[in-house]
Amino acid sequence: MAIVFAVRGDYIQLDQLLKACGLVITGGEAHQVVDAGAVKVDGKVETRKRAKLRAGQRVRLADQEVRLVSDERSAD
Repeated sequence: MAIVFAVRGDYIQLDQLLKACGLVITGGEAHQVVDAGAVKVDGKVETRKRAKLRAGQRVRLADQEVRLVSDERSAD
């Protein structure tokens, strides 16, 4: 089952998303898993630790998938 994450504003950085979803504990750990090629965005390995992710994208780390959606409140 995918984690649904509401993006506030235009985007969230990949390393911040991994921490916010609890897939990693620290920013350093986030950087390590990205450097190791363990993170995929929309099915492709992502090597940019601070890649800007937007609603509609999917992020996968091991058997966990995060689906990004728009935060309706950010439009107000």
